[in-house]
Amino acid sequence: MGSKKNKLKRVVLWIVVVAISSAIIFFGNRFSADGLNIFVNGTGDNVRGNVVKIIGKETTENVGGSLGNYKTETIRFTAVISDGKDKGKQVMATQSLNNMYAGADTIREVKEGDRILLMEVNIPGTEKNEWKFMDYYRMDKIFMLAGAFALLLVLLGGIKGINTIVSLGFTFGFVFFVFVPWIMNGYNVYLGVIGTCLFTIVMTLLLINGATKKSFVTMAGCASGTIVAAGVTYIMNYFLHLSGFIDEHSVYLTMVNPNKPVDLVAIVFAAIIIGALGAIMDVAMDISSSLYELSEHVPDISFKKLVSSGMRIGSDIMGTMANTLVLAYIGSSLCSVMLLITYSASIDVLLNRELVIVEILQALTGSVAILLTAPLTVLISGMVYIKKKGR
Repeated sequence: MGSKKNKLKRVVLWIVVVAISSAIIFFGNRFSADGLNIFVNGTGDNVRGNVVKIIGKETTENVGGSLGNYKTETIRFTAVISDGKDKGKQVMATQSLNNMYAGADTIREVKEGDRILLMEVNIPGTEKNEWKFMDYYRMDKIFMLAGAFALLLVLLGGIKGINTIVSLGFTFGFVFFVFVPWIMNGYNVYLGVIGTCLFTIVMTLLLINGATKKSFVTMAGCASGTIVAAGVTYIMNYFLHLSGFIDEHSVYLTMVNPNKPVDLVAIVFAAIIIGALGAIMDVAMDISSSLYELSEHVPDISFKKLVSSGMRIGSDIMGTMANTLVLAYIGSSLCSVMLLITYSASIDVLLNRELVIVEILQALTGSVAILLTAPLTVLISGMVYIKKKGR
């Protein structure tokens, strides 16, 4: 009877969390995206299409000029538009390739059956338009991989796997439909980060583990680690004299909303905190779950022994998670760092570039947050799990 009652409570809680999370994202988007124009392209219409037939190729040689000698190859083909107002219409289009840059030969020519993105542009000096190849349509392959990932989650994780998929969907929805428009509309980035972290932590843990002591201990551990990361980032932003102009994209961001310009330093803060949040949640959950199981299987364990065991578990987790963060940041900015190495006059110039400093700051801040999340979660676990037994 008690088991059925607990299951019913879990189901009710799941429905409530899903309903509230959906409402937060829906109304949050209505507020944060109010008056914001995104995905507006003034140069033409972008549509998907399927390549039907390759008509032919033309090669032209460009001799002299500031860019040197290079060849441009124009591939003419027909394609059927697969979305938009012209869906089903067959059009003539072109793809232009050149060998101006080393490695340009890796760009593949279109072939029959390819799914692509097309753009309709005006022919200079005329009132006519033409269709040009923009890029390959790749999201169908990504959806297939995401589907395989979701299937594995369900097969290996069962109900928790399904809950993980739902929580990932809500996290994605909040970040891209609430937090990003919030920033682009010029609202306070720091408040947006706090809201994103709170939403992600509470929603994820309630969906996956329910309203249990383990969940609340994990929430407290996550909150403590996130506060540490925020504090370190805020202090270091001041001492490092960061401007937020880490690359050319930062410059473009300042032009998105001239009336309410984006706070670039706050963007750096947000990137570091959100980047570290996942690792912080992992560490807090691993330790909280391990100590919960230990306290359940060894009912007479003392606070001191539980904390001692937790610290040993935490020390094993810290190293791998810190490595995970550092490697993730290195991998995400590898091309940019290689370019900076090539064009930097000295090691001092390289290491003091804002892009490199921010990457190092991300890795170190995340690692410090992980290091302190572990003992803080251990102490919280000891107080909650042992207090439960009246000792």
